[in-house]
Amino acid sequence: MPTVIPAVDIRSGRCVRLLQGRLEAETVYFDRPADAARQWADLGAELIHVVDLDGAFQGRPVNLDAVAEIVSEVETPVEIGGGVRTDETVARYLDIGVERVVVGSRALREPEWLASLCERFPGRIVAGIDARDGRVAVEGWAETSDVDAIAFARQLDPLALRAIVFTDVATDGMMQGPNVAALRRVADAVSTPVVASGGIASLDDVRAVAALGVEGMIVGKALFAGAFTLPDAIAAARAAGP
Repeated sequence: MPTVIPAVDIRSGRCVRLLQGRLEAETVYFDRPADAARQWADLGAELIHVVDLDGAFQGRPVNLDAVAEIVSEVETPVEIGGGVRTDETVARYLDIGVERVVVGSRALREPEWLASLCERFPGRIVAGIDARDGRVAVEGWAETSDVDAIAFARQLDPLALRAIVFTDVATDGMMQGPNVAALRRVADAVSTPVVASGGIASLDDVRAVAALGVEGMIVGKALFAGAFTLPDAIAAARAAGP
């Protein structure tokens, strides 16, 4: 049964949303990210996806205090991504109560490091694959590599990952629908559970993604903008899932 996972993106200590990851295209929704997380928890979220946007661009945790507030104030499990480049960062997040840690940029450059993380922290590591025009984007989506995103997913599939979060950069925050074809390709390519991210703008989108057999879907802008409610999205995903 696919899980609808609300997103809480943090920049400069506030809960924001960006269009396609562009810093100049920012909308602030909450001054305290913990308030956003509590809202989603109260509406039935089973997992909350948190991103340290400053960390993604700087390559190190920047909003650790805001993440710690979320974990301490909300009982719903939290996963965190953005700027995770070292074992110490992973351990620090897990120590404050984060359930899952998403690793992206360094995993592309050093897949053996990702493999070691999976061995050290079994069931707690998620690979974030962000794709732009079919290629893996890194460093907060500021750079696009020459690596094919589906091929990279296949390369990571043998690892003991908790999941792969697959984001289509072009659709993120645009409210124009997800890249269902790309999501289907990655879901068909790997046995690792896949979480879809990017572009979900309507309950029809929720149903279409749920029907792909993914483990879950991250929804951000649509929930904050009121396109639909979290309870309605959860119900739609359950009804449409395989």
